[in-house]
Amino acid sequence: MNLEELRTDCSLKQKKGLHFILASIVIWCAILVVQLLEIPVLTKNLLTFCCTAPLAPLAFLISKMIKVDFQSKENPLTNLGILFALNQIVYLLIAMWIYYEMPDKMIMVIAIIFGAHLMPFSWLYRSKTYLILSIVIPVASLIAGLNFPPYILAIMMIAFEMIFSVCLIFENKMLKESEQTVS
Repeated sequence: MNLEELRTDCSLKQKKGLHFILASIVIWCAILVVQLLEIPVLTKNLLTFCCTAPLAPLAFLISKMIKVDFQSKENPLTNLGILFALNQIVYLLIAMWIYYEMPDKMIMVIAIIFGAHLMPFSWLYRSKTYLILSIVIPVASLIAGLNFPPYILAIMMIAFEMIFSVCLIFENKMLKESEQTVS
């Protein structure tokens, strides 16, 4: 297979990462619950970090429900997708620093990191949704994070993730239909 065929194969088998975006809705809902608790901000931040931990297992469960080939071992671009996803772990060091230095802005930094890490997936999946939201989410997170309480940012992220999911469902449908016409 050439590179374009590998990208298409990855997009089809991974459903453009829909399982991770659906899992992130659950994660941001959990973060919202934490942000609504009447507890100290450092405790909220610690619990927020804990909320992000089940992302991969949750995405795995969702992948089974929506019939996504979670590993797709025969396509070498799957490893590239994993690398794209793992890069945000390095950036979470910034969030860990913010945790103590500016605790009321940690959710904003996590949202910015999440949004920005989406950009390489726009290339991998040939997705305008990923490209647009990789820019819109960080900018909107900065604006919301500077002007509103963290729970508002969590609500905004839930809304973005829901819109993201719907857009990916449409992109996947169009990709599947275009592949069926080619075949």
